[in-house]
Amino acid sequence: MASAMPHDPVSLILIFCSLLSIGLAKGGLAGVGMIAMPLMAMVFPPVEAGAILMPLLIVQDALSVWAFRHSWNKTIIMWMMPGAIIGVAAAAGFAYLMPTAVIVALLGLISIIFGLWRLWLSYHKLPDKPLSPHEWPGTLFGFLSGFTSQIAHAGAPPFQMWVVPKRLPHVEFVGTSAVLFALVNWVKVPAFISLSAFTRESLIFALLFLPLTTAFTFCGIWLVKRIKGDLFYTFVNVMLVAVGIKLVWDAFF
Repeated sequence: MASAMPHDPVSLILIFCSLLSIGLAKGGLAGVGMIAMPLMAMVFPPVEAGAILMPLLIVQDALSVWAFRHSWNKTIIMWMMPGAIIGVAAAAGFAYLMPTAVIVALLGLISIIFGLWRLWLSYHKLPDKPLSPHEWPGTLFGFLSGFTSQIAHAGAPPFQMWVVPKRLPHVEFVGTSAVLFALVNWVKVPAFISLSAFTRESLIFALLFLPLTTAFTFCGIWLVKRIKGDLFYTFVNVMLVAVGIKLVWDAFF
């Protein structure tokens, strides 16, 4: 049975913060969106929360892709997307056979280590080096992004681990992320349909929340286009550590 629209102040604040995190994340402030699902799931049952957020994510993806349509890296998408599709399919088909908590915890630990390493390099002004001189490992990181996006809504850390060391212009980084995860979210739609997650009520909630989420997305886009590149990457690395801590916490507590 679908939930009724809550009216108590705590629930409304949680919904507001969830929508704010989606909008800012889709506007380009990477990592902020990790708290959207947990916050919404404190108000609605998890499956219903996911069904409410998915249409919002798809619409905000479209806005983000349009805003950064001239600033995305086609080579990175070409190498990562095939792996991401396989990752989503693998997670949807075989996740019940896998220790999800262990996978989430491992991703969290790697995210913490990688983020701290990047911050250390930045603090000491050491030169950046890509993880590999070749592009093909991008398919592996794409697989990890698709897999973790499907099972834990945590596709950003593997993407960041692969793309951050390339030191793209920060607007190009945001555009590339927008295109990749817009495609990944469409790949995830059949899984929600198969779970009969979408209901009349969940779609009505999504429609009600759409204007506010869209406003927050435009705020994120406005900020990203005006922030300095070095400050942006510092923010990304700090958020990667924060997301890693959250993933480890979710896995064990």
